[in-house]
Amino acid sequence: MEDTNSLIEQRRAKLKSLEAKGIFPFKNKFTPDIGAGVARAKFETGELAELTKVSVAGRITAHRDMGKSMFIDVRDQSGRIQVYAQKNTLGDDLFHTFTHLDLGDFVGVSGTLFRTKTGEPSVKLESFTILAKALRPPPAKWHGLEDTEIRYRQRYLDLIANPDVKDVMLKRSAIIHEIRDFFHARHYVEVETPAMQAIPGGAAAQPFKTFHNALGCEFYLRIALELYHKRLLVGGIDKLFEIGKNFRNEGLSRRHNPEFTMLEAYCAFGDYDTMMETVESLITTVAQKVLGTLKIEHKDAAGAVLKTIDLTPEWKRARYKDLVREKAGANWFELSAAERRQRAHDLGAEIGKEYEDFEVTGAVFEKLIEPTLIQPTFVTHLPKELVPLAKLSPDDPTTVEVFECCINGQEISPGYTEQNDPIAQRATLEHQAGGEQQKLDEDFLVALEHGMPPAGGIGIGIDRLCMMLLGQESIRDVILFPQLKPK
Repeated sequence: MEDTNSLIEQRRAKLKSLEAKGIFPFKNKFTPDIGAGVARAKFETGELAELTKVSVAGRITAHRDMGKSMFIDVRDQSGRIQVYAQKNTLGDDLFHTFTHLDLGDFVGVSGTLFRTKTGEPSVKLESFTILAKALRPPPAKWHGLEDTEIRYRQRYLDLIANPDVKDVMLKRSAIIHEIRDFFHARHYVEVETPAMQAIPGGAAAQPFKTFHNALGCEFYLRIALELYHKRLLVGGIDKLFEIGKNFRNEGLSRRHNPEFTMLEAYCAFGDYDTMMETVESLITTVAQKVLGTLKIEHKDAAGAVLKTIDLTPEWKRARYKDLVREKAGANWFELSAAERRQRAHDLGAEIGKEYEDFEVTGAVFEKLIEPTLIQPTFVTHLPKELVPLAKLSPDDPTTVEVFECCINGQEISPGYTEQNDPIAQRATLEHQAGGEQQKLDEDFLVALEHGMPPAGGIGIGIDRLCMMLLGQESIRDVILFPQLKPK
């Protein structure tokens, strides 16, 4: 097998040969009149008849030399079609130029549709234009690049070699498109809020720091969208949403990327029930429109179905404390802090020495309960310590009117009845800040003092939603360019 350097030299030699003939394959313009995959599909269904003239453009992904004739596959975003070139049709000069084409080159072709003896829809070539000469060969495993290091670092090779990967990314785009359509249909206003913030708020997470030279001060990349959205509720924008990037300077895993895409939406005069209906309707609508089904199959590498997630409404609702009692014992909340810690340890939950009592219970939920919630479940009434921006539950002041929508064993969406009492909100945030005044977002608290309507709010991790809907088990497989350690 020839080494890569030798193949590169061969391709450069072909480029020089083309240039010597006055052909410059990086300056040409070609306007296709139909997609390669579209032409193939329409010919198969009879929408396009034999001998119909077409012009398609794309990358060469297969190349078969038969001597006085050649076959190539041309692929674009819509799919592929076979192209048949004959020496006696093109003439000696053009056919010789055609032999300079390699796998990976971009080419524009024009000709007539026909079917080969084997029944393959094809284009009989009449003319062509070299649009880009690939000076490096494609991956060794052109159809099915498997090296994850290459796949993530050089995503362009992954997209070239693995049509399934490209399909996931195109469906991700369609999912985001349908999310926007859903909210626009409900008369929500799409907004944009600052990604650089003087005080990072709206979540408990480690931020990334940056420095603004002109202003001479530190800023933080946002960890959440929430506090600016509530300012907009104060300002009279009653229904709003944003799809934007958040940044958290924390670990990487199958479910975590330091830079991730978040949807947040707020509805004035709503509450956590309002937002549960919104989440359920949104996800089922998007699934039906993008995938055509509410039954989502997750498969292994061999194609065997591992699990089926059924999004059919109405989704299960369960109280947080009830789920904890089912797993950790009916008397869990009557135990002392030391007894809870010991029982959590016995059950196999990882408990840090510095964990407060509510965090011990949280570890039981996150490690032992949440992973079992494969089917859609709204877990409601979480401990008040976990969500300081939510309202207390009237029937249990140790909890807040909060839900976590769990699907596929992970949280897809939190939502809650927003705290709009400025005095109660200040007290909660001061307690959370532990007396460090610089951590308080005073402008946000001043905004609340001007009056914020009662409201419900949600967040949905777009990456995790795409993982669930598209049957992917790693967040890196739904992000075009995931964060990686530099080589």
